[in-house]
Amino acid sequence: MRYLMMSKASDTAPDEKLYAEMARFVEELSAAGVLLATGGLEPGGVVVASRGDEITVTDGPFAEAKEAVAGFALVEVRSKEEAIELTRRFRRIVGDGESVIQQVFGP
Repeated sequence: MRYLMMSKASDTAPDEKLYAEMARFVEELSAAGVLLATGGLEPGGVVVASRGDEITVTDGPFAEAKEAVAGFALVEVRSKEEAIELTRRFRRIVGDGESVIQQVFGP
């Protein structure tokens, strides 16, 4: 099962300790073959919406920067519970904030 784990932006500025802990976490997941991809996302983004034949393009899908998804990890695990546990571990490292987990379907 593949899960996309997304983390919303935080007010906390990262420090050297956070970078080191995250590097160890990423290295562990990579070595275990669980981590498929990870990355940060620009805070703004663009929304492309369609209604009938009309397509509109607007800046940013989020009303406030704190609502924006700041980063993601794509993992392959045996269960939803395992994805939740990995996300709990991530939250313990980065501190206060919010993450969203969604199962990824398809090849």
